[in-house]
Amino acid sequence: MKCALIVPSWTPDEIFSPRTAGSQINYWQPLGILYVGASLLSAGHEVRFYNGAFMARAEILHAVAGFRPDFAGIYSTAFGWGKARETAKDIKALDRSIFTCVGGPYPIAVQERCLGEDGGRIDAVVTGEGERTVPEILERLERGQDLHGVPGTVCRKSGEIVKNPPRPLIEDLDAVPFPARELLGDTAHYLPPPATYRRKPVAVLITSRGCDKRCIFCFQIDRERKSGARGVRFRSIGNVLEEIELCVRQGYREIKFLDDTLAADYGRAMDLAREIKARRLDITWFASACVSQVDGPLMRAFKEAGCWAILLGAESGVQKNLNALRKGITLEQTRRAVRAAKEAGLKVSTPFIFGIPGETYKDGLKTIEFALELDPHLANFHALTPFPGTHLHDHYAKYGTLSADMRDYTYQGAAFVPHTMTRDEISALRRTAFKRFYGRPSFILRRLLALRGLNDVRAALKGMKSLLWLWTKGGPFSAAQPEILPEQGRVQARVEENVHDEVAFVRAVAPALPDGPDRVPRHL
Repeated sequence: MKCALIVPSWTPDEIFSPRTAGSQINYWQPLGILYVGASLLSAGHEVRFYNGAFMARAEILHAVAGFRPDFAGIYSTAFGWGKARETAKDIKALDRSIFTCVGGPYPIAVQERCLGEDGGRIDAVVTGEGERTVPEILERLERGQDLHGVPGTVCRKSGEIVKNPPRPLIEDLDAVPFPARELLGDTAHYLPPPATYRRKPVAVLITSRGCDKRCIFCFQIDRERKSGARGVRFRSIGNVLEEIELCVRQGYREIKFLDDTLAADYGRAMDLAREIKARRLDITWFASACVSQVDGPLMRAFKEAGCWAILLGAESGVQKNLNALRKGITLEQTRRAVRAAKEAGLKVSTPFIFGIPGETYKDGLKTIEFALELDPHLANFHALTPFPGTHLHDHYAKYGTLSADMRDYTYQGAAFVPHTMTRDEISALRRTAFKRFYGRPSFILRRLLALRGLNDVRAALKGMKSLLWLWTKGGPFSAAQPEILPEQGRVQARVEENVHDEVAFVRAVAPALPDGPDRVPRHL
């Protein structure tokens, strides 16, 4: 069958401020879609990928009309759900016979609710393990059968919405075909902002799936472990190295490992680093890791294998806040991990969160002091965002108020406000944090002395401009006025502009490990 895989059209200024969107946006390869594409190609289907990051709405429709697919798979995050519905509507207007299906973080989280909100334009929802589920959907369609009983789907039958059983999680990840990066087209499009990579082109790669932690703001496809597999599912080291070598042959020179934590199995992480070094693979790379899982020897092994930067999830400088997040880490573990990474010669990125349940404004000030104490190469200061499907989203009323507008779910605004803080206080803490961390003369001097090449110079200039704007005009941190929705008991922010240009400065002045709008990041 002819299959179109689609990321709906979007523009940077729909997420970030138009003033600096060009410097802060990043275009990571959509790994989930590429995995599904690979499985469809392996099953003998014809597949094309249309990425709305680089194509306008009309361009996508024109391409789909020319291709005349039998099946259209549409990707959606929480932020992008409105665009996904509109894309399904557009496709059905082209040809009612095209089977439309949605998948991604938002559909996986809300499942049958998607079909209740779509206006009848979506035929099915994939609720998990698309590499197995989508090919089975196509098998049914080829035989002229409905989807009743297909695991990992929600569908319609005789006008009724039917939720089928969950798809068992894939335990043998080595059996999954490598992502079909050939569907991407020009790999030069897929780059992070200036100064956030060392070499190009950049490929993304994942060596494991799942997590054995219970952070209240992280989404897990099967939080209750009802589908068979438990904890982290690992690919074999040999399988991972085979994919890395394929990426090198395809011309990639840098890799971002997207594992929730590359060090979930310490010995495996060490073996992977040693093998990359032993095979003399011509790549640089960066990764994320939990602070409780790393030490000096591992960080040195990473560095020797070509790793140049690591993200270590600090989140807060107050232990009770870490406990509220269910992080399972201590402040001292964070100190040790950051110190070990810096001593090994790695660039360090540490995200922090404001608006944690039970957090006070005074707690937030302590977090800023902790960030200054750690003195990483990059610190980012987010408002806590409870995506659908997370514990915090499902139980928000216990902890605070929640925005009803999915457009707030981009990490660029305070979608959640705890009972112990106000939206104004969250905005003030973020503004103060960025000013104090990035406005230090010693920090600026270090960044200037570290400039290497044209990309670094351009990034530094953009960063200095953003910092000046933040100091002189308060930047984008002015608090939005909330609209109370009594019928839902929620708070919906009316944001005057796409807010929070601080990321432009953060990513420009210091090398970072950026998150993209096509992925729900999990701070470790």
